[in-house]
Amino acid sequence: MLLIHCPWCGDRAELEFRHCGEAHLVRPADPAALDDTQWAAYLAFRDNPRGWARERWRHVHGCGRFFNALRHTLTDRFAATYKPGEAWPEPPI
Repeated sequence: MLLIHCPWCGDRAELEFRHCGEAHLVRPADPAALDDTQWAAYLAFRDNPRGWARERWRHVHGCGRFFNALRHTLTDRFAATYKPGEAWPEPPI
């Protein structure tokens, strides 16, 4: 069983969490000014790195809050979890 650290609740079993995609996405200031290609790129195209990724997670069966995590996509190793708005950590070497 994989343990994930919730910044508010502490370590919990992975079954309590849901992956919510890439973290640190910024919504366009004026979505109406975008053409269809630009809007589709914002909605659908995400980085899919092989290695360390900054992701958004939700503790659905706990506090219900969202948080960010630095996770290795090949090994599922979590290097850090942090609250939204906090500076993201650098990946380990």
